Amino acid sequence: MTDKTDLKERESQAIFQTYGRQDVFLVRGSKARVWDSEGKEYLDFVAGIAVNNVGHCHPAVVGAIKSQAERLIHTSNLYYTENQVLLAEELKGLTGMDRAYFCNSGAESVEAAIKLVRRATGKSKIVAAERAFHGRTLGALGATYKSVYREPFRPLAEATFVPYNDIEALKAATTPDTGAVILEPIQGEAGVYVPDAEYLRAARQICDDRGAMLVFDEVQTGFGRTGRWFGKEHSGVMPDIMTLAKAMAGGLPIGAMLAAGPVAEAFVKGDHGSTFAGGPVICAAALATIQVIREEKLVQRSEEMGAYLRSQLKRLKPLEVRGLGLIVGVDLGCDCKTLVEKALQNGVLINSTGEHTIRLIPPLVVGKDDIDKVVNVIAQSL
Repeated sequence: MTDKTDLKERESQAIFQTYGRQDVFLVRGSKARVWDSEGKEYLDFVAGIAVNNVGHCHPAVVGAIKSQAERLIHTSNLYYTENQVLLAEELKGLTGMDRAYFCNSGAESVEAAIKLVRRATGKSKIVAAERAFHGRTLGALGATYKSVYREPFRPLAEATFVPYNDIEALKAATTPDTGAVILEPIQGEAGVYVPDAEYLRAARQICDDRGAMLVFDEVQTGFGRTGRWFGKEHSGVMPDIMTLAKAMAGGLPIGAMLAAGPVAEAFVKGDHGSTFAGGPVICAAALATIQVIREEKLVQRSEEMGAYLRSQLKRLKPLEVRGLGLIVGVDLGCDCKTLVEKALQNGVLINSTGEHTIRLIPPLVVGKDDIDKVVNVIAQSL
């Protein structure tokens, strides 16, 4: 086994230094646990940033990957492959949308959505929310709120930013020149902010009144994370466009942009594309992941375990506990970076989204005993 100190040194010399990594070298995972190079076990309440919804290395996902890889790994989108069509049909049934475009990440799905809006409406202006995170590629970056992300890469096609969950501000900013309003049904990267259901319903009406597209970024809130298949179900609002990624394929990289109604007909051949998108192996993994979520009732489990997690966290008397299902934000009166480091030492992986905020997004297979251990570790680390 490679020595951790040696690996860190080699990483610093061989890889662009764009990530702030925690001091752990992970080598193996199963369900809601991972192990490091020294054999230490950790409860994983980050889940690859809301990716490993079915847990690490689920046998059904592993089996689907192995089986497909033995038959056909890659062809490009010059040819038809069955898994891509099957996955698109699954997503249509789960979301109520009409067509899917496949890509390789959440940021790519947002890029595709922005292009589709321009193609469908001829308008380039976008309204987004303060605290929003939609990705770091140049198009998606223009709709991402943190100026520290945007400033070094200006000029960008930047959105007009309005306070989240403020209907009047959204109404004032959205004009007949607006191509789209893009919103997260729950702001995950910001620290898990849940809007009023009425806010998302009002966004739908505002977009209809102004002739704008409503885009829901469900990259983090999809596939059972919120206690529903998708975050939009809590409000009953149907967007024109949805962006998906993260948990779709059990840990392999995939994204999708879906659209409904006339906008789903706007792209024509050659408007957009990707060499690797929707490949046979990645779609096999996604189909298996969706089947696991369905068969193991992980959507319902997310709702139940999420309610239990929030109830246990409230015993710590934090400043605030927010969330739906197993996406939970906790405001604490302490330096959360230090808290994350202490939790790591005690065998728990969590992450902070702000100086005083932690986010808990474990695999949906997590149990009450796991939750109790994590809450106790947080309590001891405070």
